[in-house]
Amino acid sequence: MPAVRSVLVIGAGAAGTATAIRLAEAGVSVDLVEAKPDVSALGSGITLQGNALRVLEQLGVWEQVEAEGYGYDTLGLRAPDPAGTLIVELTEDRTGGPDLPATMGMYRPTLARILADRASDAGAKLRFGLTATGLEQDADGVTVSFADGSTGRYDVVVGADGIGSWTRAQIGIETRPEPVGMGIWRAFTARPDSVTRTDLVYGGPSYIAGYCPTSEDSLYAYIVEPAQDRTGLTPEEGLTVMRELSEGYHGPWDEIRAHLTVPDRVNHTHFESHVVDGAWNRGRVVIIGDAAHSCPPTLAQGAAQALEDAVVLAELLTTHDTLDHVWPALTDRRLPRAKAVVEASLQLCRWLLDHEQGDVPGLMGRIAALVSEPA
Repeated sequence: MPAVRSVLVIGAGAAGTATAIRLAEAGVSVDLVEAKPDVSALGSGITLQGNALRVLEQLGVWEQVEAEGYGYDTLGLRAPDPAGTLIVELTEDRTGGPDLPATMGMYRPTLARILADRASDAGAKLRFGLTATGLEQDADGVTVSFADGSTGRYDVVVGADGIGSWTRAQIGIETRPEPVGMGIWRAFTARPDSVTRTDLVYGGPSYIAGYCPTSEDSLYAYIVEPAQDRTGLTPEEGLTVMRELSEGYHGPWDEIRAHLTVPDRVNHTHFESHVVDGAWNRGRVVIIGDAAHSCPPTLAQGAAQALEDAVVLAELLTTHDTLDHVWPALTDRRLPRAKAVVEASLQLCRWLLDHEQGDVPGLMGRIAALVSEPA
């Protein structure tokens, strides 16, 4: 008999919806709540590595993802010179297996919609625009209070509510994300014909400039700068800053820059990172994804690690008879892998912050070898 019959999942990002899909497919009663009003509010572009695509295939959504996204197998490294000179083209490992692309870019709200629809079809009950406000657990379950005045009783609560996790704080886990010392500008815009993969430029006026095609018609571009307070800028001022920073990069950037015209499609955030280095549960409440571990997007593994957390947790909850066996197995299977990804992502940042020329291809290769093995 599975360890659970009813589960509340908090957060409808990749980790939350994937958990809901797998549990509902196994016959578990699942409620999924999300603070945002709908899936269209869940971000802009996203880069999915092969190990993320492997999980999406397991979730039964690969055909939709393939149709909506943009897959590719190479990575370019360019120089911060007036020509945007291509230094090297690397063939990336197909970490999800030979039948899946090495990497896929797509519009994040599209992925969110696909996963939310799949969770609903599997039998999960989704409620957007709703937050949990209280957790009370005992030996037999967890009673949850919601902002609309309702309550629910569950065998387990899964906090997949992101880097600023309410759930993490509620269960007394004191680990918090710490600033890395970098900020990132992102823009979602039209894809020039010249952009058919991710190219990265290390150095120049900023730390990193890159882009990722997200469909036949779209891409997202990003520039990583030293951390600074950008909160007072209007959308128009933010667009101006990103355009000015992009002037230091050329090649396809010259075409991308011409499309940077819509203020509301530009945003800025700071890099933060943390790992809950130990059990991710307290009693019957557990955190996964960015709530449990977060890293700078320098290896584009955030979504992949979140999805892996989800399928492993769901597998353990539905194949073990008691929760006493689930929690140590989750730690054993997920913590070392997630921690290695976080540390490698931070190492790339440290090299840039210290103006040190590290072995970037070697580090990427080591992580690719690690995540090529199923979680």
